[in-house]
Amino acid sequence: MKELIRTNDAVVISFVESLLKDAGIGCMVADQNMSVLDGSIGVLPRRVLVADEEVDAARRILVDAGIANEIRKT
Repeated sequence: MKELIRTNDAVVISFVESLLKDAGIGCMVADQNMSVLDGSIGVLPRRVLVADEEVDAARRILVDAGIANEIRKT
């Protein structure tokens, strides 16, 4: 799996999950429970991961949706 985005913004994560689901691309949100450790102050970002073979399609979807600035540079 490859990291698509890394953010503290729950709205962005929800939007990305929705876009990917509508496109039939599975994703996993990692580090969701880390907020317990940081006291919910948003220090530790969550990561959206997609399968290696779907990362290019997922990136195109984010670009088309106008949130290319959220894509993790790897």
